[in-house]
Amino acid sequence: MTTVSAERLAVVVVEAADTLVDPFDLPDFLQLLTDRVAALVNAGAVGLLLADQRGRFLFLAGSTEGARLVELFQLQSQEGPCVDAFRTGRQVIDVDLAEAASRWPRFAPRASEAGFLSVHAFPLRLRDCVIGALEVFSTAESGELAAADAPVIQALADVATIGLVQQRTIRHAEELAEQLRGALNSRIVIEQAKGAVAQARSVGVDDAFTIIRAYARSHRRRIIDLAHEIVEDPAAVPALYRP
Repeated sequence: MTTVSAERLAVVVVEAADTLVDPFDLPDFLQLLTDRVAALVNAGAVGLLLADQRGRFLFLAGSTEGARLVELFQLQSQEGPCVDAFRTGRQVIDVDLAEAASRWPRFAPRASEAGFLSVHAFPLRLRDCVIGALEVFSTAESGELAAADAPVIQALADVATIGLVQQRTIRHAEELAEQLRGALNSRIVIEQAKGAVAQARSVGVDDAFTIIRAYARSHRRRIIDLAHEIVEDPAAVPALYRP
């Protein structure tokens, strides 16, 4: 991976800050974060997991479909770099997946099978409260993070945390749990919409999400509202089904 340039980082910070204003679109914000982190450090994939009030993980965003599948397996197995970063509040850096079977006997082989060679995880934290983790996968032989990259990615993870807890305080744990449940429900509908558009346009699910997202932005609509419409009444948005 390569050292992040100041110019590219500045663009990402400005773009992320812009999404934090009203109306705040949580799925769009988290997708933006994973996409931009992947581009900044030339990662193979980036995923984001959050924990509810009981410490159960929820998958909320991934830069690729491969990231989503590996993150979902991490949820099922309850082991992996994101789990470690969440439980300890510490970064997990430069782990060679080929040598991580003793550490994560179920997760490491599955991630390797998906084509990833190394992995890094960064806690989503605000002061002493950790609400999830951001995971960076590498498909390159030289997948180690440059010395200056880890603080940059952690800073962006912290920005994500601020976005998730804005307009409320950490002591409102029940409110946070409710928002996470709502975000999970939103993710399910969005995945259904991606599948519908992918099938209609004969494209991959990553490209389908790009189509949905572009339409939502150009028509000043929330992604989740558009996803509901795609799932419930496909004829209402015919433009999404034409090349």
